[in-house]
Amino acid sequence: MEKKPLPIGISDFKTLIEGGYAYADKTLFIKEFFEKGTSVALIPRPRRFGKTLNVSMLRYFFEKSEEDTRSLFEDLAIWKEKKFREKQGAYPVIFLTFKDNKHATWDETLEHFRIILAEEFQRHRYLMEGETLSLEEKGDFLQILRKEANATLYENSLRLLTKWLFLYHKVKVIVLIDEYDAPAHAAYLGKFYRRLIDFLRNFLSGGLKDNSALERAALTGIFRIAKESIFSGVNNISTFSLLHEEFQDKFGLLESEVKTFLAYHGIAEKFSEITQWYNGYWIGSCQKIYNPWSVLNCCAKRGNLLPYWVNSSDNTLMQQCVTQGASELKAEMEDLLQGGSIEKKIEEGFIFTDLEDKPSAIWALLLYSGYLTLDAVPQGSLCRLRIPNLEVRELYRSTILDWFERSLSERKYRMLLDALATGDIDTFSQLFQEFVLSSASIFDVSGSEPEKIYHAFVLGLLIGLKGRYEVKSNRESGLGRYDVDP
Repeated sequence: MEKKPLPIGISDFKTLIEGGYAYADKTLFIKEFFEKGTSVALIPRPRRFGKTLNVSMLRYFFEKSEEDTRSLFEDLAIWKEKKFREKQGAYPVIFLTFKDNKHATWDETLEHFRIILAEEFQRHRYLMEGETLSLEEKGDFLQILRKEANATLYENSLRLLTKWLFLYHKVKVIVLIDEYDAPAHAAYLGKFYRRLIDFLRNFLSGGLKDNSALERAALTGIFRIAKESIFSGVNNISTFSLLHEEFQDKFGLLESEVKTFLAYHGIAEKFSEITQWYNGYWIGSCQKIYNPWSVLNCCAKRGNLLPYWVNSSDNTLMQQCVTQGASELKAEMEDLLQGGSIEKKIEEGFIFTDLEDKPSAIWALLLYSGYLTLDAVPQGSLCRLRIPNLEVRELYRSTILDWFERSLSERKYRMLLDALATGDIDTFSQLFQEFVLSSASIFDVSGSEPEKIYHAFVLGLLIGLKGRYEVKSNRESGLGRYDVDP
């Protein structure tokens, strides 16, 4: 029998089911989402953990349209829930995704918003028929459809569309927004963060705050953007982050699901290695969540263990935070690289501009992005953090190496390695002093444990020799503990 294809890069639920792709049944997410009781659910998860697929699943289940989509669900877990069969195809749905709205300027970002909104208004162009909308409202509708509206009308477009859909269908509306925070990441790097936040605040608050036409809303992303009042006055929103038990098994793969995939593709014997490489994420009280993107790619490559997830997108912001961090951060990163854990205060609300002057924000960024995970049940805002698996650990190793390679030229870096390996102490000493004088700050070597900056440097340096030597750090030996041993 021909094997079902793996859904690598498939984020549309209808395409996945109709195409006969392999699928780990997450349809009970529909039930949990609707029964949670909150009007607006914000569900942050790391990238490529199934957010877009799950949101599109909500759309195809709930959306009232001319196309009958019941067949997509009849063989899945949600169809056993009889009361939910009545909700299938029963609601008007607004579906927006901002995941590709990542541009270098505000003008490009705003133009992309115009395109996204015009496409969604086009899906609901039937509203122009009859007398549901007044002549003035039809004029507003056409301006958005033609991408000719002013900023105020775009900011109010979500509120207006929910209102008009409710008037037309006589049924409250479900709003789904995928990767709502993707433009914020690009805006921070592109230096137009404030303009983007002002737009999103007005757009989201207008559509979600005290909206009598709203039945339910779900927003996904990586972070809960806070303190900018992006959800100002939206008192009906609930956040279900990595720290919460809600939806803990609906994003990412469970161990049982991974075993099924591996057995189906004839590589069950790789389970132990795949666990070390791609397991390790802790969400809510669920301690064994696997990275779905990496597991599926590994299955497609017949068990070839590679860093699929970390190589699937731009890691610029993470690398920038790690390599430009203070010496204390670098020392703590070295502890994590050795398999340890650290305790940090993690706020659920994230603000990109805090990265510039608030060291604790870096740890929140790394946690919510999937570069760190929990190592114990959080105690209030105090979280014990660790590197989740070998895949991510390899990224950190290359990042630390890059820290040094950007401080020294490639040629001098290789000279330094060769001098160390051959015992040429004079050359090594000269190049080492050059690095310290040109790169290290007085603040790096001050404090109660100034040697940690040198420890981290030597460890990172020796990583460049890992192909020829086994590198160990902070191990017990004899009556004491050595720093680094190649």
